[in-house]
Amino acid sequence: MSSLSRELVFLILQFLDEEKFKESVHKVEQESGFFFNMRHFEEMVTNGDWDEVEKYLSGFTKVDDNRYSMKIFFEIRKQKYLEALDKKDRAKAVEILVKDLKVFSAFNEDLFKEITQLLTLENFRDNEQLSKYGDTKSARGIMLGELKKLIEANPLFRDKLTFPNLKNSRLRTLINQSLNWQHQLCKNPKPNPDIKTLFVDHSCGQSQPNGAHASSPVTHPLMGAVPKAAGFPPLSAHGPFQPAPAPLPTSLAWMTPPSGGPHPSSSAGPMGFTAPNNPALLKRPRTPPANNSAVDYQTADSDHVLKRSRAFGMSNEVNNLPVNIHPVRYAAQTHGQSSNSFDDLPKSVVMTLNQGSVVKSMDFHPVQQILLLVGTNTGEIMLWDLVTRDRLASRNFKVWDLGTCSMPLQASVTSDYTASINRVIWSPDGTLFGVAYSKHIVHIYSYHSGNDVRNHLEIEAHSGSVNDLAFSYPNKQLSIVTCGEDRAIKVWDAVTGTKQYTFEGHEAPVYSVCTHHKENIQFIFSTATDGKIKAWLYDNLGSRVDYDAPGHSSTTMAYSADGTRLFSCGTNKEGESYLVEWNESEGAVKRTYHGLGKRSVGVVQFDTTKNRFLAAGDEFMIKFWDMDNVNLLTTTDAEGGLPASPYMRFNKEGILLAISTNDNGIKILANTDGIRLLNTVESRSFDASRVGSAAVVKAPTFGTFGVPNAPGGSSIVDRPAPMASIAAMQNGDNRSLVDVKPRIADESADKSRIWKLTEINEPSQCRSLRLPDTLTAMRVSRLMYTNSGIAILALSANAVHKLWKWQRNDRNLTGKATASVAPQLWQPSSGILMTNDIGDTNPEDAVPCFALSKNDSYVLSASGGKISLFNMMTFKTMTTFMPPPPAATFLAFHPQDNNIIAIGMDDSSIQIYNVRVDEVKTKLKGHQKRITGLAFSAVLNVLVSSGADSQLCVWNTDGWEKQTSKYLQMPSGRTPAPLADTRVQFHQDQTHLLAVHETQIALYEATKLECLKQWVPREASGPITHATYSCDSQSIYVSFEDGSVGVLTATALRLRCRINPTSYLPTNPSLRVHPLVIAAHPFESSQFALGLSDGGVYILEPLEAEGKWGTSPPHENGAGPSTASGAANSDQPQR
Repeated sequence: MSSLSRELVFLILQFLDEEKFKESVHKVEQESGFFFNMRHFEEMVTNGDWDEVEKYLSGFTKVDDNRYSMKIFFEIRKQKYLEALDKKDRAKAVEILVKDLKVFSAFNEDLFKEITQLLTLENFRDNEQLSKYGDTKSARGIMLGELKKLIEANPLFRDKLTFPNLKNSRLRTLINQSLNWQHQLCKNPKPNPDIKTLFVDHSCGQSQPNGAHASSPVTHPLMGAVPKAAGFPPLSAHGPFQPAPAPLPTSLAWMTPPSGGPHPSSSAGPMGFTAPNNPALLKRPRTPPANNSAVDYQTADSDHVLKRSRAFGMSNEVNNLPVNIHPVRYAAQTHGQSSNSFDDLPKSVVMTLNQGSVVKSMDFHPVQQILLLVGTNTGEIMLWDLVTRDRLASRNFKVWDLGTCSMPLQASVTSDYTASINRVIWSPDGTLFGVAYSKHIVHIYSYHSGNDVRNHLEIEAHSGSVNDLAFSYPNKQLSIVTCGEDRAIKVWDAVTGTKQYTFEGHEAPVYSVCTHHKENIQFIFSTATDGKIKAWLYDNLGSRVDYDAPGHSSTTMAYSADGTRLFSCGTNKEGESYLVEWNESEGAVKRTYHGLGKRSVGVVQFDTTKNRFLAAGDEFMIKFWDMDNVNLLTTTDAEGGLPASPYMRFNKEGILLAISTNDNGIKILANTDGIRLLNTVESRSFDASRVGSAAVVKAPTFGTFGVPNAPGGSSIVDRPAPMASIAAMQNGDNRSLVDVKPRIADESADKSRIWKLTEINEPSQCRSLRLPDTLTAMRVSRLMYTNSGIAILALSANAVHKLWKWQRNDRNLTGKATASVAPQLWQPSSGILMTNDIGDTNPEDAVPCFALSKNDSYVLSASGGKISLFNMMTFKTMTTFMPPPPAATFLAFHPQDNNIIAIGMDDSSIQIYNVRVDEVKTKLKGHQKRITGLAFSAVLNVLVSSGADSQLCVWNTDGWEKQTSKYLQMPSGRTPAPLADTRVQFHQDQTHLLAVHETQIALYEATKLECLKQWVPREASGPITHATYSCDSQSIYVSFEDGSVGVLTATALRLRCRINPTSYLPTNPSLRVHPLVIAAHPFESSQFALGLSDGGVYILEPLEAEGKWGTSPPHENGAGPSTASGAANSDQPQR
C-alpha cells in the first residue's frame, strides 16, 4: 500500500473515532495492521476476552513470527488455561491445552509437560512456580504489564504504537478545502452555493445538484458532526458556504433556565451562546481550515460583546465593589490595544526570587501589582514585595481546626502532614486570596496591607485533592468556586463559607474552573482530566454543554483581559499540547496556535495579556503568540534555568511576568513600563485604611499562619513591613520618571565596574558540612544527589555505597539536602550494605561507575566486576549481569526508557543493553581507550561518548550510527596523563555539551562537535579532577587537585569565584586531601557536594545573605570591557 493510502487509513480511523464508531475503528486497525491500539488491547485483556485478543493480535503478528510474538501468545493462552483450572472447569482446560498450548510443545517440550501436569493437581498453586498466583484480576494485571513490554520490544510493532499527530477532524478539513477549490474553478461562482452531496463535484451551474443558493457571505466550512440515526441530513444544514449566523443573542438561550422541566439539551449543547435546537451545533471542537482567499472564515462572534477584566475570576465587577482602593497609575503608560507592540512583552529578567520549594501557582495582586502571591509543592504560601524583594508573609501548610474535619482528612493528615498547593488566587478587589490544597481543604485569607494577612475561612471542599479555585459574583455576592478529585464543582459563600451549589456530571476528576459573566448571566466552565468540558449556570439544572477539549487534554480556560475572547491550553496523557481560541457562538475551535512541543512534560500552563498576546511555558522557555496569528511570535528562555513546563503569570497590566525556575525560584521579567514601575512604586504607599469590603467579615488576627483566634500580634511573620515607600513620601521624593534608571537584577553598575574575583578563604565566608560517617573511610569514586534532592549517594573505592538522607523537621521544613542540617547515614534495618561485585579485580584498580533510575528506586553500579542492580529502599541486590571481561566503566539510562542502558566498557566499546529482555541490542565502536563518559540528549536523540583517548563521539539513538567524532584541543604546554578521564554532560537545553578534562573545560555544540569555548586553569591549581553544571546550567563547578573549587559562568566560561580548601577543610598540612568528584543539587543552583580523597563528603553553600557564589565578571553585565583571553591570562576562556 502506498504512503498516501496508508495516511488515508489514519484519517479514516480519526474520523471513525470522532464519530464514536468504536467497533469499526478497531476492525480497521486490525485489518490494516497500521496502528496497534494499546488502550483497546488493555481493555480486552482486563476483561478476559481472549478470542477477541488473539483476533486483534492476528492483524499484526502470528505465533511463530519471532520469539517476542511466541511469548505473547504463550502468556495469553497460559492465562486462559490457568483461569479454567481455577474455575475447576477441567474440560475447558483440556481443550485449551490441546488446541492452544500444544503448538508450543515443538519449541519447549519440557515446559508443555509441566503445564499438562497441572491437570493432576487439586490446586495448581501447589506448583512452586505458581504459588504466588493471586486472583484472576491481579493475575491479568501482572500479565498485561509483561505483554506491554513484549509488544514494545517486538520489532513487528515498531512504528505501530503511536498514532500520527493530526489536527482535529483532518478528513473534514481536506474535504472542505477540496470544495473550496472546486468553487474557485467555477466559471460563474455564486456567493453562497448550496452543497447537497459529496458524491459529485461541486459546480455553480443551475442544473447541477451542488448548485447556487441564497445570496449571503461565504463563511463556514464543512465540519458538522455526522448523525448516526435517520440517515444523513441535507448538507446545506451545516455545510460549507452556509449563511453567517446571526449576531449573538442577548438572551443567552443555552444558559437561560427553561420555563419548566429539565433543560432539553443538558449534555449535548454547544459551548457557545446560540439556541440549543440549532442543527449546526457541534458536540466537539472543530479545526478551522487553512486560509483560503475564496472563503472568509470570520464569524459573527468577531464582534465580541462579552466583557471580562481578568482570567480565572478577576472580572470587571471589581470596579463596582463598595471598596475604596485606587489602582496606581504611572506616567507614559497606555493600555489600548492599538498601542500594543512586540516590544510591550515583558522579556527582560530584572530579578530572581529564591522560593525554596517547587512553585505550583502564582498570582499578582489585582491593584497593588508589585505584590506576588506564590504557592508551592510543600504547601507553603509566600507573599513577595517585588520592589523591596522582601517576603512579606510566609508559612507552611496547617489545618486550622482538625477536630471539625472529616475522618478521611484527619487520617490523611495523620499519616502525612504535608499538602501541595494547586492554586493561589486573589479576589477581584485584592482584599481576599484563596488557596486550594491537594488534601480536601481550601483556605481563604483576608489581606489588609503590608504583612497583615488574617485567617478568614477554612473549608473542607472536596474529598481528595482540590484542583482549582476561582472567585465569582452570582447574585452580586462574592462567592468561591472550587473543583476537585471527587468529580464535583462546588460554590461557597465568601463571607460565611456556606455551600451554595454542587454541580455533578463529570466522569473524571475536575481539573479546572473558569468563571465568567455575560450581561446579567453568571456561569462557570469546568474541565476534567478526561478532556470533557462542561458549562454550568448557578442553578440545579445540570450542565448546559458537554464536549471534548482538543486532544482530550487536561485543560485550563481563560478569557482575554477585556473578556471578549476565550482561550484554552491543555496537555493530554500522551504529552501532546493544544493552545486554541474558541468560537463561543458555536462551541467550536476557532483557531489552533502552532509551536507547542510534541511531547510536553507536565501540563503546559498559559496566560493572556493586553487583549493581544498569549504566553505558554513549554520546552524550557516561554512562548508568545499574537492572538490573531496562529504562528509563534517569539520566545524567551529568561536567561536559562527554566523547567520543561514552567508556571507563569502576568500582572494585570501585562508589564511584569513571573516564571518558575528549575532551582525552586521565580524569575521576574519586565518591559520598559515594568522596570519603571519597580523603580518608582517606592515613592508611593499602599493606604491600608482604604482596604475594606462589604463582602468581608472582620476576622480575628492571628499570630501563627495556621491557628485562628490566637492571641497576640496580627502579623504572620516577625519582620516588620517594608518602610521604603513611606519614607520616600515623608522625604518628599518627587523624582521625575524620566530620571529613574532601571534596576539591575544582580548587581549595580557601580559594583560591576570595580568587579574582582570573589575569593572564599575562611569558614565564615560560606556554609559547609561534612556528612557524618561511621563506615570505613575510602576515597569517594562516584557521587550524586538523588533526583528528589533529599539524599546523596556515594560509591567508595572499596565498592561500598553510602546513602545520606535528610529528614523533614522544624530546622529543615523542605526535607531537602542542606548544609544547615546534618543528615543521617541511612541503612535498612537488616544492616546490609550495597556492595558491588568485584570478582578477581583489585578495587583500587577498578573504574567504579553507577547510574540512578528516575524515581530514585534503583541504582545500577559496578566496581570492576559484574554490574549490580540494587533496591534503594532495602539495599538488596536485585540482579547481577555482564561479568568481565570487559568491565563496565560508565553507565547511563536512556532518557525515554529506563530498560535501555548504555554501558561504557574498559575495552573502548559501548554496549546498548535492554535490561527487560537481558539482551545486548548493539555494540558501538569508535574509541581507542576505555569509555569515561556517556550523556544522552532527549532533544537531539543522540548519545555522546567520551573516552580516555580524549575523543568525543556522537551516536544517533535511532539506528545507533556514529554521526561525528572529534578529539579535544589540548592546550599548548599541557601534557595529559595517558588515561586521563574525559567527562561529558548536556546543558539544560539538551543541545550544548560540557566536556571536562584534567587540562580544560570546553563547551561544544553537540551535533557537529564544534568547540564554542575553552577554559584552561592556572597551573598552580593542579589538574582538574571533576566538574559539573549547576542544576540551572548557569554555573559550572570545577574541583582541582589542590583542593580548591572554582565557580565559572556557564555562558562565557569566566571564573567568578574561587573557594579555597581553607574555607571548608580542617587545617592539617600532613594530609593532602582534595575533591575527586563534584555533584550539583538538582533544585538548589548554588549548592554542590564534594567527594574527597580521604573518603569524606562535604556540602557547600554560599552564605544566606549572599545567595550565590560571587558576581558575574564585567563583560557579562555590560558594565565594562571583557579581558582578552590567552595562555598567559590564567582562568580565562580560550578558543
